[in-house]
Amino acid sequence: MRVRQLQLTDFRSYAHAQIAFDEGPSILVGPNGHGKTNLVESLIYLANLRSHRVSSDAPLVRSGADQAVIRAEIVHDARRLLPELAIVPGKSNRARLNKTPLPRPRDLVGALKAVAFAPEDLALVRGEPSVRRRYLDELLCARYPRFAGVRADYERVLKQRNTLLRTSYLAKKTGGRGPGAAELATLDAWDAHLAEYGAELLAGRLALVADLNEPLAKAHARIADGRSEVALAYASELGDDLTADREVLSARLSAALAAARSKEIERGSTLVGPHRDDLELALGTLPVKGYASHGECWSVALAMRLGAFELLRADGASPVLVLDDVFAELDTTRRERLAEYAEAAEQTLITCAVAADVPDRLAGARFDVWEGEIRRVL
Repeated sequence: MRVRQLQLTDFRSYAHAQIAFDEGPSILVGPNGHGKTNLVESLIYLANLRSHRVSSDAPLVRSGADQAVIRAEIVHDARRLLPELAIVPGKSNRARLNKTPLPRPRDLVGALKAVAFAPEDLALVRGEPSVRRRYLDELLCARYPRFAGVRADYERVLKQRNTLLRTSYLAKKTGGRGPGAAELATLDAWDAHLAEYGAELLAGRLALVADLNEPLAKAHARIADGRSEVALAYASELGDDLTADREVLSARLSAALAAARSKEIERGSTLVGPHRDDLELALGTLPVKGYASHGECWSVALAMRLGAFELLRADGASPVLVLDDVFAELDTTRRERLAEYAEAAEQTLITCAVAADVPDRLAGARFDVWEGEIRRVL
């Protein structure tokens, strides 16, 4: 899979931008703040419907514009796909595929498969559990696009359930009139939906972690020269003996929700479910978080992305590999190992402030990006 053309309208700093990419490596060179990362960010958003830099859509739209539009031409197995996404802050985004409107933007997931590695990815190791949950869910949706719907349904039910619990909590706290017994009884219906969608999401995550462990371990051994073994484990409040059986998981979620009901009403929040789970990372017998050195953290974060890349490639669709300003952060050994993966990809898009930071073996198409102007020089 590769991106042949990218067109942007009012995305970030670009009023208009157009760029044609070749197979193999393409290097975008330019000082910080001149727009090179904005180009690859648009593709990451097109693949995941989320930015790797910000949590909301508003910063993606150029100041003074009402919406941003991303258009691309994707080539995969001799097929040509034309995904288009309009980002409209405060309203529903709109998507088209091959010029045909789609019912929901999430129906665009899968048109472009991309794996990105950026300096922000240290948060995969050092950050909050939400970062690791997002990593799992984005990879799960990339492998099986239907999970974009499952994820959206779970988040919708969770939001509705939390609203009801929060209203009850605030009413008790202020002495006002909150939901009565009949209204709180609707929690039973929300519990059923949460258990259904939560079990499906949880089953997908568990199966994904099982599939990901081997490519992750191999990628890490290659990056770190086999000095230590890395492993993943899914951490859930439901226990550590979980299997990817949706019926069993649904029953356990239902029981856990019932047991937590009184505490949830007291706190005004849903305390049970996949939205509270985590991904545990270990180097040998020790957890990565809190024990690994800075260099080891980089190796694990890089291995998580490259493990995802290998898993998607094994599924039959070699994803676009995006390396956003990372070579300057790595030592010589890690640069060379990363370059080996980049060479193996059908297409790699690289951003850097200094061209010399990128190993010579990745010489390919080169674009200079200066004050929003894009110029191909090689």
